Amino acid sequence: MTAPTPRLSVLTSQPADALLTHLTRTGAQLVCELDPTADAVVVLGASALPEATEDALLAVAAAGTPVLLVGPQMSAALTDAAGLVPGRLLPVHVVRVRPGRDAGQVADRLGGEELLLTDRFPLQEKVADDVQELLTANVAFTNHPVATWRPSTSVATLTVGSTPETYADPAFHRLVHRLVRHVLGLQDAPPVRVGMLGYGAIGHEHALAIGLTEGLELAAVCDPNPLRVEAAREYAPDVRGFADGDDLLAFDGIDLVIVSTPPNTHADWVLRALQAGKHVVVEKPFCITVEEADRQIAAANDAGLTLAVYQNRRWDADYLALKKAVRAGDLGEVFHLESFVGGYDHPCNFWHSDAGISGGAIYDWGSHYLDWVLDLFAQEVEWVSATAHKRVWHDVTNADHTRVLLHFADGVEAEFTHSDLAAARKPKFYVLGTRGGLVGSWRQESIVSRSPIGLVLEDRFAVSDAPADLVVFAADGSETRLAVPPPPPQPFHRELADALLSGSPMSVTPEGSRRNIAVMQAATQSAADGGRPVVPPTS
Repeated sequence: MTAPTPRLSVLTSQPADALLTHLTRTGAQLVCELDPTADAVVVLGASALPEATEDALLAVAAAGTPVLLVGPQMSAALTDAAGLVPGRLLPVHVVRVRPGRDAGQVADRLGGEELLLTDRFPLQEKVADDVQELLTANVAFTNHPVATWRPSTSVATLTVGSTPETYADPAFHRLVHRLVRHVLGLQDAPPVRVGMLGYGAIGHEHALAIGLTEGLELAAVCDPNPLRVEAAREYAPDVRGFADGDDLLAFDGIDLVIVSTPPNTHADWVLRALQAGKHVVVEKPFCITVEEADRQIAAANDAGLTLAVYQNRRWDADYLALKKAVRAGDLGEVFHLESFVGGYDHPCNFWHSDAGISGGAIYDWGSHYLDWVLDLFAQEVEWVSATAHKRVWHDVTNADHTRVLLHFADGVEAEFTHSDLAAARKPKFYVLGTRGGLVGSWRQESIVSRSPIGLVLEDRFAVSDAPADLVVFAADGSETRLAVPPPPPQPFHRELADALLSGSPMSVTPEGSRRNIAVMQAATQSAADGGRPVVPPTS
């Protein structure tokens, strides 16, 4: 499943650093000039190329080197070579990109039935008969091509790609990578056969996502409880069942193992799976200590296998909206963030509340909330301080209330509180920047129905099950409620399949997950020492 590493010549007039980083992470070698010896040429922003550059591009294409032109506007000479006759240029709007008649693998794992990009594109008045229509967008009930490939001239186009929002969008990065693979004639690897080690509370989530993701197949499930294996067969009737983990790892019918055992066993099972030659996805938290994380990362690198941590909440709808606002500069320079989860209730009675198995309370929700913090702030964590209270729930070993403070090298601070003693909840998010602030308020959702005898029944969901209401407060006192669109479908599993089948990098990296473990380990040490600041281990 090792992806080829093409040499790409890239010409850009766009702020495309994020896209170029993505292409580099696919293994491609980038040459930021027109190089006729490259495997393909990618032109980002083809609207104002010098005539000599256009002539050189056409000569390269005529010699058989694929040229991908990205952007809504380009010269008549280039559109002639692409086999297109463009018409009216539409204004910037939400473009719904969909598979075209010749999409093939370009549209696999596109993002559901369509991919939404805020951009513009030209209507096409005519398309040559020998042009492949890879992707389309609908205008007035008519499909118009927005991605094409003309093998006879070696010229491809992607006619969306002009706004900063588009060039910052990871989905756009993956789309460009897929088009590059298409023009190079590269095909995805065979489907990945997945085995699940443990089929607990998260099992159905994985099984459903695998079934909905092109390129993944649920082939085996291992759990000592035969009823859980049978539950998995609701999603994959032909799944192979095992009761012993060693038997699963020895099974030749799987390529990847999802380790869904308690956290204190993660490192051991991951290392055994890698030794058995399997790619691995491990549930969060990654492990308990940085030393365990380092051993797993080193083993995966040595074996040339994929290792990923299932940070599923990286794609929570409210976090994505918050991240978008921060990245867009809506708050100015963000310097302070607080986050909170909890309420006043007895902790769960499973291993989550057993510090010896889970790592402690900081590792539970901290696996998500601190992952968000570290995703937002890439700068070095200078020190971590934490406190913990044990005051009410003495039948479990996790702390009842914990607070973690991260101090970054540039002075930015982030605080995370998890409490089972919070009769009064704090907001989920409280963010301050130099131009404004943001508050994410909890929502209490419920379903009201009738009992068989007509009484009112109300099923109240945990507040953590609903996205927060987000409001941006400007310096002038105005308030703007942020839209919180639904999250993309199966985002982690689609990225996983892309990584294994086409070499596209994942958003969640083992190194990023290791950084989270380093912070949680330091916070646990600090809490045990009365809040003394601790420097997270860096290497």
